[in-house]
Amino acid sequence: MKKENVPAAVPAKDYLLNRLQDPATAAAYLNAAVEEDDPGAFLQALRNVTEARGGVARIADLTGLNRQQLYRTLSENGNPELRSLSKILGVSGLRLAVVAKNNKPATPKDRKPAQKRARLSPGAKLARAA
Repeated sequence: MKKENVPAAVPAKDYLLNRLQDPATAAAYLNAAVEEDDPGAFLQALRNVTEARGGVARIADLTGLNRQQLYRTLSENGNPELRSLSKILGVSGLRLAVVAKNNKPATPKDRKPAQKRARLSPGAKLARAA
């Protein structure tokens, strides 16, 4: 049996970091991580985007954030402040946005009607009491 020549595989991390250099791809990647509803998954995705954009040292220089603090912020146990997150995303060609869920928003018709109390004028209250 003749062995086939199989091309070398591209390491997954290198491929990912190369793809994350594109801001649109990075945005989709981070949005997918947010959908996981797991802060750890989002932090890992943010670390990957940071690495793809030149690494923590470069991002720290571009944002003016302290490099050591940025390493801690992006660590597994990190908890980025909104200001830091906005700066990191900004130098990566991204921005933070809040969008409506795909669910149809509740309208006043969809809500259960509240029990309404009859409001009587002071004169009507007196007449009713008599």
